[in-house]
Amino acid sequence: MTQSTNADLIERAKAGAAEGLWLRADRQSGGRGRMGRRWDSPPGNLYLSGLARLLPGDPPPSTLAFVAAVSVYDALVHFAPSVNFQIKWPNDIMVRGSMGAPPAKLCGMLLDRTGDAVIVGIGVNLAVYPEDLNRPVTSLSALGIEPPAPQVFAEKLAAIFADLLTRWRTYGTQPILSLWQEKAHEQGAALSVQLPDGGQLLGSYQGLDKDGALKLRLDNGDIHAIHAADVFLI
Repeated sequence: MTQSTNADLIERAKAGAAEGLWLRADRQSGGRGRMGRRWDSPPGNLYLSGLARLLPGDPPPSTLAFVAAVSVYDALVHFAPSVNFQIKWPNDIMVRGSMGAPPAKLCGMLLDRTGDAVIVGIGVNLAVYPEDLNRPVTSLSALGIEPPAPQVFAEKLAAIFADLLTRWRTYGTQPILSLWQEKAHEQGAALSVQLPDGGQLLGSYQGLDKDGALKLRLDNGDIHAIHAADVFLI
C-alpha cells in the first residue's frame, strides 16, 4: 500500500525517471480525484500512474487527458467488449444506463505536472465500487464481468497508452480528439457543468474545440467553451 501512486511518481520524476515508467498499488491511503476530492482505494481495483516527458514540439500537455481517456476506454473494451462504455469530458469512463437510468462512473483520472513530466493517474473500479457517493458508480464485477487482475489490466493499458502517445506526438491532437469524440456521449446530450468558482451552467454538448475544450450550447444559443469544470450528464 502507498499513499498515492501519483505522489510517488512525481518524486521519481523529479529524480530523473524516464518516460514510460508506471507505478501500480494494490491500495492507496491518500488517493486523489479531480478538484481535490478523495479517491477511495479498496483492494481489487486499479490504481495506476504513468509518466510522460514533454518534448519540444509536443501538442499542448492538457490534451494528454484525451490520450489517457481513449487508452482506458480501449483497454476496457478489450476485457469487457459487451459493456456499453462512454467517455465523459474530459476523461471519466462511464457505463451507459439502461431504460432511462443515468450513466454510472467506472473510472476517473487525474493528471499532475512537475517540470517537463506529466503524471497520468488512473483509477478503475474493476472489482468493487464506493457506495456512499451522491452519483451513480459501478464496477466491472457489478456489471457481471469477471474482472482481470489489476496487473493484467495495467500491462494492457500501458501498451495502448504508449501507442496513442506516439500518435499524439506524430500527428497532433486532432486524431486523438476524433477518437475521443467517437467514444463519448452523443452530440446534444444534456449536461450540467459545475464551474471552479461554484457557478453552474446547463446546456447541451456540442463537441470539442481544437484544444479539447468542451463546447456547451446554452439555452440562449450561445456556445460556451469549458476548460475546467465538473461535468454531469443529465
